Amino acid sequence: MKYDPKSPHAEEFINDEEIKACLEYAEKNKHNVELIDQILEKARLEKGLSHKEALVLLDCDIEEKNQEIYALAERIKKNYYGNRIVMFAPLYLSNYCVNGCLYCPYHLKNKHIARKKLTQDEIRKEVIALQDMGHKRLAIESGEDPVNNPIEYILESIKTIYSIKHKNGAIRRVNVNIAATTHENYKKLKDAGIGTYILFQETYNKESYEKLHPTGPKHNYNYHTEAMDRAMEAGIDDVGCGVLFGLELYRYEFVGILMHAEHLEARFGVGPHTISVPRVRRADDIDPDVFDNGISDDTFAKIVACIRIAVPYTGMIVSTRESQKSRERVLHLGVSQISGGSKTSVGGYAEPCDDDEDSAQFDVSDRRTLDEVVKWLMELGYIPSFCTACYREGRTGDRFMSLCKAGQIQNCCHPNALMTLKEYLEDYASPETKEIGEKLILAELNNIPKEKVREITKEHLADIVNGKRDFRF
Repeated sequence: MKYDPKSPHAEEFINDEEIKACLEYAEKNKHNVELIDQILEKARLEKGLSHKEALVLLDCDIEEKNQEIYALAERIKKNYYGNRIVMFAPLYLSNYCVNGCLYCPYHLKNKHIARKKLTQDEIRKEVIALQDMGHKRLAIESGEDPVNNPIEYILESIKTIYSIKHKNGAIRRVNVNIAATTHENYKKLKDAGIGTYILFQETYNKESYEKLHPTGPKHNYNYHTEAMDRAMEAGIDDVGCGVLFGLELYRYEFVGILMHAEHLEARFGVGPHTISVPRVRRADDIDPDVFDNGISDDTFAKIVACIRIAVPYTGMIVSTRESQKSRERVLHLGVSQISGGSKTSVGGYAEPCDDDEDSAQFDVSDRRTLDEVVKWLMELGYIPSFCTACYREGRTGDRFMSLCKAGQIQNCCHPNALMTLKEYLEDYASPETKEIGEKLILAELNNIPKEKVREITKEHLADIVNGKRDFRF
């Protein structure tokens, strides 16, 4: 079967023969300095690479060239996204599920996990708890169960979330991470005002996919893999892809996700809004050691760097599956969104307790509060952003991507990031976090070097309040 990135059929745009040919090609050329230099020269134009070219960089084991790869990834990240890091939190609505996924504790046969489904009143309590932290953007999650979690339940939940205004809090954008569904249901999600539709492929290897999903509707590889096509055909122009690293050989998955991005770009004129790079983690009834394709922190960092180089315009997400140390390492290599203060259990925000993880989808490695994460990011020189203005202003899909590819999106996002950070500092931050944040904002507005931020005094901050300083974007 010939590789055809424009074909709507999964087995053509995710072509097994093409992937295996790429794996062989990259293996043969991982020491080819001349070729690697040619690819790096193209990559420095910051317009992206093909899946084949990107894999050669991923496979390269020449230390000098690897340092060039990391440096280039860092430059591209800075040029496209600046020092902003978008904040969000997952909200688990239900862990009822009819699938038999071998890597997920929600699988139907697991009798240990506490099955829960939030009522609309419980959702209100969860949302208020999230608003009280300072969150403005949520990603709702749910198992696949047509009886317990029908599309009507998801739509009602979205309406409930958007309706809640508590103190100064409001959820301004709801992203949705639910199972592959029909064109009609994607149209309903679009009409409900969602932000990004997110669906992880888990693995692009069809043989492995079918073994890992032995029962349930998710077993259908083509239906699942073609979900983004149906979503975009239905009018959802921001979609988020991802694979679960550790299930299959990482090189295969790396090529697969870039092929998927190329397919969406070729067919719809716009690639994925985000790419997520989760790794298998321990959970109830799930031992990650069962999967023998786990990747090291070094390999994980290089995957992030090479994805950033291959698709400069696409946001990258790392969740609390990763530790603080791991997240810190990949922030400057390409990651543009992270979660903070996350709970992966159903009902874990309003009434947190020691055993709430019994209903969790996976163990959280970074257990810090949102305030602690915000403070940490600012100490590293990043601007935690709670902005959702692009969605409200219609800067989605090709409109967002055209600005991003032209390097102009920072003109919109940087001022909004500062304003929403200021909003967070005023309404939610601890005193220490607020002081650090005000210094950072002052430095950003006056182009003060990061290393000088600590020299800003309380008198400087008082001048802001008293209007004695002239600040300009």
